[in-house]
Amino acid sequence: MNAVGAIRSRIDGWLLSRRPPSDTLELTQRNVYIVPTRAGWTLALTLLVLLVASINYQLNLGYLLTFLLAGSVAVGMHVCHGTLRGLAMHLMPPDAHYAGSAAVFRVVLHNARRGVRYGIGMAVRGSGQWAWTDVPAQGSSTVEIAFLPERRGLHPVPALTAETRFPLGTFRVWTVWRPASRMLVYPAPEVHPPPLPAGEPLSGSAAVSSVVRSLGAGEYDGVRAYRRGDPLKLVVWKKAAQALAAGSEEFVSRDAQQTQREELWLDAQATGLADVEGRVSRLCAWVLMADRLGVDYGVRVGGRVLKPSQGEAHRRACLEMLTLC
Repeated sequence: MNAVGAIRSRIDGWLLSRRPPSDTLELTQRNVYIVPTRAGWTLALTLLVLLVASINYQLNLGYLLTFLLAGSVAVGMHVCHGTLRGLAMHLMPPDAHYAGSAAVFRVVLHNARRGVRYGIGMAVRGSGQWAWTDVPAQGSSTVEIAFLPERRGLHPVPALTAETRFPLGTFRVWTVWRPASRMLVYPAPEVHPPPLPAGEPLSGSAAVSSVVRSLGAGEYDGVRAYRRGDPLKLVVWKKAAQALAAGSEEFVSRDAQQTQREELWLDAQATGLADVEGRVSRLCAWVLMADRLGVDYGVRVGGRVLKPSQGEAHRRACLEMLTLC
């Protein structure tokens, strides 16, 4: 089996090298391949034995059974090849994922034929983890394929394989596909990170503008984690409602004193770690923590700087910078 697997892997690699990267693929006779399965070879040997026995003993019913089964296998081969041929596949843009967690690709299968296509499987090439579906007549079906990225960074989507053995299982019809999309893999956040670092003093003009903005609007600029004994008027109820809706109890309170004069910087030097990956992992956890608290925060790592801000776009920009540093 190891030798067969090695030969199959080399054949797939050769076929893959002949395919230009693309996020869409239409299956035709030029890129769909067919070989007998183990059950197919076993059936072929059985038919050969039946034929020899029928010739030796002059059994008319033996001839009938042999050629009936052989005809069924021939029809099954044609149906099996036609199940995959003519199918169109489209890869949806992959979402960013964290290292160590499974990434999921979504592939949409389009069937322009009037008949249903049964038993179509897709998997990352060489993984052996198959996702099976039936594609309705003149319709489409979405297949989700899981893949575990090895490390953070910007990675190409791995090569995919689609196959079917419908209807008899005697033939394997398959194709190989090399998508052109790339997937962003964020660093894995530290499981139990320390508290956020202390804020740094604001520069003169920034501090004055912050105080004026706060006093003029009659509101507090900063928030912090809720502490027992905080007055109810300091609790940010909007964020509390969002936390409860998400199944969390991480309440935050307004801070009228510290954030007027300080700003939060998540610096790689403040992590206290010598290992690069450890620093990035802790910074990632801090970014997620600061984002949940709703405070303005900036990131400094590897000579790159993102000024303090908040929101979904800022969080993604920080995580992308940590991914590519």
